[in-house]
Amino acid sequence: MKVLVTGGAGYIGSHVVRALQESGHRVRVLDDLSTGHVDFLLTNKVEFVGGEVGDPLALEEALEGIDAVVHVAGRSLAPESVVDPGPYFDTNLLQGIELLEAMRRADVQKIVFSSTCAVYGEPRRMPIQESCRREPINPYGASKLGFERVLEAYRAYGLQTLCLRYFNVAGASARGDLGELHEPETHLIPNLLVAAERGTEFFLYGDDHPTDDGTCVRDYIHVEDLADAHVAAVEALDRIEDGTLAVNLGSGTGSSVLEVARAVEYVCETELNLTLAEARPGDAPCLIAKADRAKRLLGWSPRRDLTDMVASARRFLFNRLPRAERRKLTLRTHAPRKKTRARRKKSA
Repeated sequence: MKVLVTGGAGYIGSHVVRALQESGHRVRVLDDLSTGHVDFLLTNKVEFVGGEVGDPLALEEALEGIDAVVHVAGRSLAPESVVDPGPYFDTNLLQGIELLEAMRRADVQKIVFSSTCAVYGEPRRMPIQESCRREPINPYGASKLGFERVLEAYRAYGLQTLCLRYFNVAGASARGDLGELHEPETHLIPNLLVAAERGTEFFLYGDDHPTDDGTCVRDYIHVEDLADAHVAAVEALDRIEDGTLAVNLGSGTGSSVLEVARAVEYVCETELNLTLAEARPGDAPCLIAKADRAKRLLGWSPRRDLTDMVASARRFLFNRLPRAERRKLTLRTHAPRKKTRARRKKSA
């Protein structure tokens, strides 16, 4: 099958490209490189079309000879979407509709969409099932939900579609050549790794949430497991006959901020400089996926754990450091035998 991956020069998209290639599919990438990276395209040795998802000429070129689309491109910073919502609805919704119209013109009937658990907002029960009410609390989640609804409507044209609702994606490629290079970086694990290497202060926002250790709990999934799910989804589109629109992608278990910090300390063999700060408004105490549908429909379940995520993310960081700095780093890749007490200090 020949697959177009939009946003294939980005963090998630580049891993999806590689997983598709390793599964025997031919891949073309459409990316405007606003947040993507040319070196990710080069290391994957992929056919490339430059342009926005909403550009009709770029879409015409990108869709020629394509059998299916994996739509990864989009904006994904929830706090930014609150203060500047316009670009989110333009990129995630309006340009997405341009993609669907171009697919109709090119007679491409299959699409796998990179959605998000942000469509659920703050669910009333855990774990989160696909049937939970979708009530996003920010424009980012609303824009993704809007496109999900468009996809559902476009089934009237014979479109075969599946929305993959990610939870917290982390980690890097096993080769250490693909990973997170966001600007600004907002994800927990890379920020903890930087704090560990530099010895800088890291703030824990709240320790009085209704969780085991008081810090927020999230469901983390390794980016390579996520990429494998996209391959499974593309290959499953023809056989999904129950009208399923969406599938959760998560581990079904949660890790607290402190547990992630312990994993970073273990992998880096260092003690983090953790400082307790006030909880942030709007931080849900716990978000965990119920991912049974993915296993049933796609034959997929995650294979890598939190230590794998941290170790691979650090390996990617290691590979990008100047040679003189690399000698200062060590790396553990096996799971710790036991958890250690987290070290925290109260802010004044």
